[in-house]
Amino acid sequence: MSRTPVGRGASASERIETTAPSIGPRGLDTGAERPPRPADGAGAKRPTRPATGRGRTAAWAVALGAALAASVVAAVTIGPAGLAPSDVVASILAHLGIGEPTLSPLRDGIVWELRMPRVLTAAAVGAGLALCGAVMQALTRNPLADPYLLGLSSGASVGAVIVIVLGVGLLLPFAAFAGALVALVATLALAGAAGRGSARGSGGGLSPTRTVLAGLAVSSMFGAITSLVIFWSATGDSYREILNWLLGSLAGTDWVSVAIAGGALVAIGIPLIASARTLDAFAFGDAAASALGVHVGRSRLLLLGGTALLTGALVAVSGSIGFVGLILPHGVRLLVGSRHRALLPLSALAGALFLVWADTAARTLFDPRELPVGIITALVGGPVFALLLMRRRVS
Repeated sequence: MSRTPVGRGASASERIETTAPSIGPRGLDTGAERPPRPADGAGAKRPTRPATGRGRTAAWAVALGAALAASVVAAVTIGPAGLAPSDVVASILAHLGIGEPTLSPLRDGIVWELRMPRVLTAAAVGAGLALCGAVMQALTRNPLADPYLLGLSSGASVGAVIVIVLGVGLLLPFAAFAGALVALVATLALAGAAGRGSARGSGGGLSPTRTVLAGLAVSSMFGAITSLVIFWSATGDSYREILNWLLGSLAGTDWVSVAIAGGALVAIGIPLIASARTLDAFAFGDAAASALGVHVGRSRLLLLGGTALLTGALVAVSGSIGFVGLILPHGVRLLVGSRHRALLPLSALAGALFLVWADTAARTLFDPRELPVGIITALVGGPVFALLLMRRRVS
């Protein structure tokens, strides 16, 4: 009695599960495996690669998780006021109600009020940006997509610059988030209008191409508004604060920042990770995704909206930090392939680990001066992305 070949009579979920589509037919191909050939006959064996893939994913998850936990403790110890890892652990345990405080109030304040919130915010922002980048690359089938593709960074910049110029910097996170939402609405409205205006038979709705082009248009418009406000109104300290925010900085973050970034990551990131099979279907194209049972228009809108909301919350506390959402998903694909069930959580862990150390470098390399962390991510991300391009021989 012969088995049903995968790819002929298999169910939609089985066909998604047993294939590893890449983002696109060319270019930064992501290291995906080709789908296994159908095997006919009674002697056909089920592919054993998925089990191996699960083991490899679990191993990488444990390694990255352990590295992240160790990095958080190590990063808190680095700075002008030298601290030992045991001091950091003692402070954390004391604030969690485990054991008695052993540090002086000054050293405990350095750990718990200054460095720990900043390191945790960096981890949450890095995880969220990398996760959003992986989702955006799948939805748009564009290997160059990043979390800011829909004009979110430019919209957030308008809101942030306006409140800084007006001297109400306390409202900066709310203004940046509001600006990102306005940019999202403008992008989706423009993409939807372009879809409705397309000729019959050419496809409507939020197609990847129209969405990307709409995002570029909105980004250019909001970027021009930001430049106009800076040129017309920014002077002295406000100019420096604006520049620091536009380049991305985690200076001044506190436990409120941790709550905003961490809360958004949990509330939106978990549903995004749960959408792994839907994103696998999108990698085949809209027609194939629809044939596999995915409601293409609704799913794309929900995933784009969730990604935009998460990005807006992260940008509100960190400013515009580039390259994290672009290079980390590609690097993770080289390790585990393109199945989103592995790619999404591992990208989040890798993004958190990367930004923790990038921010640590930004605040310590040129002490007492501090660099915006966006400069560090660009200095590292540019060469790394070039190496990935050469490795994959993208044409």
